[in-house]
Amino acid sequence: AGVILEGVVGNSGFIVPDQAFLTELRQVCDDNGAVLVFDEVMTGFRISYGGAQQHWGITPDLSTFGKVIGGGLPVGAYAGKKEIMEMVAPAGPMYQAGTLSGNPLAMTAGIETMKILKQPGTYEQLDRMTDKLINGILDAGKAAGHAVCGGHISGMFGFFFTDGPVKCFADAAKSDTAKFAKWHRGMLERGVYLAPSQYEAGFMSLSHSEADIEHTIAMAKEVFAEL
Repeated sequence: AGVILEGVVGNSGFIVPDQAFLTELRQVCDDNGAVLVFDEVMTGFRISYGGAQQHWGITPDLSTFGKVIGGGLPVGAYAGKKEIMEMVAPAGPMYQAGTLSGNPLAMTAGIETMKILKQPGTYEQLDRMTDKLINGILDAGKAAGHAVCGGHISGMFGFFFTDGPVKCFADAAKSDTAKFAKWHRGMLERGVYLAPSQYEAGFMSLSHSEADIEHTIAMAKEVFAEL
C-alpha cells in the first residue's frame, strides 16, 4: 500500500496543505507499513533546495522529480530509501530503463542549474519577487472589487477568483472560472503570458526582473478594472 501526493498542491491550483496533515500522514504510513511518496515534480528545487520535504521537515519513502533536474530539458527521476531502490535493476528484480535516462546534455544542464540554485541569496530572491507579484495581483483584484485569494511559497504561487480560503479542490472549484478566463485573455492581450487555467500553479524565475513584476501588476490592474 502507498500514499502518493504533492507536498504542495500544484495540479489543482496552488494549495498549501496543513503541516499537521502531512505529519499525521507520515505517522499513519509508518504505522501501517505503507509507502509515502512525494511528487516533487513542481516543488523539487523550487520551494527550497530540498523541495517540499525540506520545507515541511518530512521525509517520504520515495520522491519523484521532473525536468527541473535537467535544467528544463526532458528527464525525470525517482529516489528513495535504500531497501526500495535496491529493488530496481541491476541491484534487484524490477527492470527500469529509458531512452533519455542519464542523457549527458540534460545532466549537464541540471548540474549547472543546481549550482546556480545553491548560490547565496537565490531562494531569498525568489521569495521576495514572488511575494511582490502575488500580493500586487491580489491587491489589484480586491481594489477593483473582485473576490480573489492566493499565496506563495518561495517561487511557487497561485490565486483563485473566490473569497477563499482555498484548502482543497472542493474550495478551488468554487472559483469564478469564467471571470478568470476573461482576465487571462486581457493579460494575454497586454503581453503577459500566464498559465491558461485557474487550476494551475505559477512559477517565478531568477530571470524575472523588478520591471517584469511591476509591469505584470500594472497590467493586472488594467484588466481587473475592465472586468
